Amino acid sequence: MPSSVMPMPSKRDSRPSPVAVSAVGLRKSYGDKTVLDGIDLRIPAGSVFALLGPNGAGKTTTVQILSTLITADGGQAQVAGHDIATSPHGVRAAIGVTGQFSAVDGLITGEENMLLMADLHHLSKREGRQVAAELLERFDLVGAAKKPASTYSGGMKRRLDIAMTLVGNPRIIFLDEPTTGLDPRSRHNMWGIIRELVSDGVTVFLTTQYLEEADQLADRIAVLNDGGIAAEGSAEELKRLVPGGHVRLRFSDPVAYQNAASALREVTRDDEALALQIPSDGSQRELRSILDWLDAAGIEADELTVHTPDLDDVFFALTGPNQPGQPNQPKESVR
Repeated sequence: MPSSVMPMPSKRDSRPSPVAVSAVGLRKSYGDKTVLDGIDLRIPAGSVFALLGPNGAGKTTTVQILSTLITADGGQAQVAGHDIATSPHGVRAAIGVTGQFSAVDGLITGEENMLLMADLHHLSKREGRQVAAELLERFDLVGAAKKPASTYSGGMKRRLDIAMTLVGNPRIIFLDEPTTGLDPRSRHNMWGIIRELVSDGVTVFLTTQYLEEADQLADRIAVLNDGGIAAEGSAEELKRLVPGGHVRLRFSDPVAYQNAASALREVTRDDEALALQIPSDGSQRELRSILDWLDAAGIEADELTVHTPDLDDVFFALTGPNQPGQPNQPKESVR
């Protein structure tokens, strides 16, 4: 399990952020298969929201509904202040969508793909060329701009895919498993791109199979399972839901170690390492209690680390055994 040095609390603006995406009671079925059974979402603007879940849990269905590709069977949702049912054109004007499968046309060059997207957004030729040039430079594709996209690596195609999504300057972007199939270096490069987007005020709705990706990027994470949201919170909040967390105290002074081991209850000893393991959910209250006790007893630990379950543990605890997949749905990619 990963360990981390105890974080210091940070001050945040107490004013609520504007809501970019909200949903109440969202439902969708295919035949007798219920995919979404009344899910609720509230995603602040300028944040990264990650939706996790096993294959067939309904992640892509959720993206398709919120991006107006398909209609919900029930519930309500607003995206960028527009109702998905009564103002779908308003939703589409405010969002960008990068689907699981690339929308890049391999028969034309990267630059031509960008200019085609500019035409679809009704930009003038001059403005389209300017936007295409800026985005190709931003995504480090200038050197390959005149080459057929079919010659691009997987990472380059994904970067071009997202660059095409940004032509319309969307404030909300849906990324449906954007790094699937990429090598570790390309995946980390994509994370950097996503962080840059958010620093510019863009809201990112991310679905992913990589739990580390959600841990690295997301402000909030929801785990979708069996048609509903099994849990939602920050990565640290979700990790505290799973047993196994503990605080580890390490000592260099054998006397201090023995005194602490004798006084503390429910402690696991490691006499060789002079370390004690105390069950804990890693909350600030529990950590303060341990520190206060050490101060009161006049005992000084040389190192305090907090060990929490990782998102893999959370995922398996919340989703249980593999779930049956949902029926195959037609795949579309819309900007």
